[in-house]
Amino acid sequence: MICALGSAVCYGTASVLQAVAARAAEPGTGSGVDPALLLRALRQWRYVAGLALDGLGFVLQIVALRAVPIYAVGAALAASLAVTAVVAARLLRVRLSAREWSAVGVVCAGLALLALSSGAEGTEGGSTALRVAMLGVAVAVLLAGAVAGRLPDRPRALVLGFGAGTGFGVVEVSVRLIDGVTPAELVTNPAVYALLLGGGAAFLLLTSAFQRGSVTTATAGMVIGETIGPALVGVVWLGDRTRAGLGWLTVVGFAVAVAGALALARFGEAGVEEETERS
Repeated sequence: MICALGSAVCYGTASVLQAVAARAAEPGTGSGVDPALLLRALRQWRYVAGLALDGLGFVLQIVALRAVPIYAVGAALAASLAVTAVVAARLLRVRLSAREWSAVGVVCAGLALLALSSGAEGTEGGSTALRVAMLGVAVAVLLAGAVAGRLPDRPRALVLGFGAGTGFGVVEVSVRLIDGVTPAELVTNPAVYALLLGGGAAFLLLTSAFQRGSVTTATAGMVIGETIGPALVGVVWLGDRTRAGLGWLTVVGFAVAVAGALALARFGEAGVEEETERS
């Protein structure tokens, strides 16, 4: 659980550092999407530090997924929004409302309940059918994203955000389905391709959702997609369990943590600006 929380801290802090770097970069032509923005941002130590934290966060996420149930890791990763909110309040001078400070506390309380009630990681390795199914879900996420791109702005942001969350969820499950790491085992394991395709599709869909749509709506969809589905897969097919007699506490902690994260959804993108719909 410590690795899962560490991953959330890395991801949440990285978002704010990258936001600071993006804001400090030269504005460019102002003609819309500027591919050179990334190159300008990479000249700043904050952006590079953010990328390093993303890498460290991913490593910690993999370690966590190999040690604790998926539902606990998913809730902890959603909690990165609370980290982003707190760090943004200091570095970006974003004013958090009383409700948002309360949501940060709610997320912490939910994670505490999960830490108390979570059992050991399931011992079931997952069937070949589940590995193939994860690859199928990853492909479906990419195809659904292409269709959702034609929707009006608000439903598009929600659908793309949910699709991105589902893609991240595929990554969470696929990590548990990769047993051997020899070249022969990796090449023949459908879960490896599911992980790569699901992660790539998730980033593509989330970027598209943020580009033309509500950050809050997209992030809310992402949080739901990356927590509920993977948690169910872990419990039903991979044998994730809770401590004896504390199943109800796990459910409460999971629901509380996710609800708190949803309340902080406007911090889902590095740009934690006040949105027009809040004014």
